[in-house]
Amino acid sequence: MDKKASRRREFLKTSTMLVAGAGAWAGTRGRALAVHAGGSDLLRIGLVGCGARGSGAAAQALAADPNIKLVAMADLFQDRLSAALATLKASTDVGKKVDVPEERRFVGIEAYKALMAAGLDVVLLAAPPHFRPAHLKAAVQAGLHVFAEKPVAVDAPGVRSVLATCQQAKEKNLTIVSGLCMRFYYGFRELVSRIHDGALGEIHTLQASDFRGPVWVRKREPAWSDMQWQLRNWLYFTWLSGDCVLEQHIHFLDVCAWIMGDRYPARAIGMGGRQVRTGPEYGHVYDHHSVVFEYENGARLFSNIRQIGNCTNDSSAWAVGSKGRAEFHERTGGMNLRAAGGNWTYRGPINNIYQTEHDEMYAAIRSGKTLYHGDYMAKSTLLGILGRMATYTGQAVTWEQALASTEDLTPPSYAFGPLAVPPVAMPGVTRFR
Repeated sequence: MDKKASRRREFLKTSTMLVAGAGAWAGTRGRALAVHAGGSDLLRIGLVGCGARGSGAAAQALAADPNIKLVAMADLFQDRLSAALATLKASTDVGKKVDVPEERRFVGIEAYKALMAAGLDVVLLAAPPHFRPAHLKAAVQAGLHVFAEKPVAVDAPGVRSVLATCQQAKEKNLTIVSGLCMRFYYGFRELVSRIHDGALGEIHTLQASDFRGPVWVRKREPAWSDMQWQLRNWLYFTWLSGDCVLEQHIHFLDVCAWIMGDRYPARAIGMGGRQVRTGPEYGHVYDHHSVVFEYENGARLFSNIRQIGNCTNDSSAWAVGSKGRAEFHERTGGMNLRAAGGNWTYRGPINNIYQTEHDEMYAAIRSGKTLYHGDYMAKSTLLGILGRMATYTGQAVTWEQALASTEDLTPPSYAFGPLAVPPVAMPGVTRFR
């Protein structure tokens, strides 16, 4: 067996062992168990952000380990918390693992602070991305293992905060698992491993495509204040979501960063706008972005996202090198390699990546290992922000400029009152800050 094949087998073996470990923790009494609340084997988890993704993450976490309970929940709105709690309790798979009495249901902007003090071991962070830096900081200060949904910030000050917090988590040996779930596809892992072993030679071109139709929108109710409407309709406000080039497209941008060995581009130039989603219910974000990211060595990443109905859709990443090309398809087309050294198509199992990320997280915690995704989840977040900066301004923006940006999207207040919708960004007019 050659060294490359050996490394690939070892890579996949490690992934398999992490998943298998979730069911084999029962006789262990290691360092990891000593940090659990009350010193017991029970893992107590809390959920911050009770929307669809938060509810899904909670269900997957509860399915990942036999001795785990959801014991606390927090959300901006009581109705959303109540609905998520009812759904989870009604689940035939995990309902018996839900134990969230009234006193551990926290509502409001600062509800996360009370949740972090509720005697937890793990917290799931799934509120709108604007809040991720503050929530992550509080979790690490409380000594909790963290599952953090993507992206982890919406502006450069948020990214800098997350990088500092993640360094503290590393020093505390806390697990930080990212919701950048494409890295959990078994097929993607095998294909990236082959690329890292040199199957494509030197990579000179990457393409990330996220052509999709409309996503959810919340129409405003008469009783809602500006702030309440924006919080409930958060996808359509840059201060809350970061725009779709960050909030949704981050997945395949991250795959491209992964392909490149977690190396990131030197600068970006792009264009974008809102062609179809122009009504007030769509806030002020764009419905399409097209960005060219340039690497120091001359490689290019061509990035496109579009969210418009009745169009052809495609979610994929491509990598082209001196020896061939590789294709990563999320739902159709599979994982393929066409290279001088031989063609290859992934034929292995198709796993549920949302479940696998939690299976591996809790297997690691049980075994006393630390999973740490802090660096790439922060830098891939900045990659999406860099793309938005380029499309909003129409200017070429460097990685260093993006990281050092002083643009802070935090509103003046979180009070449920007036909050003006910012104007739609105009390339050539909107200034880089």
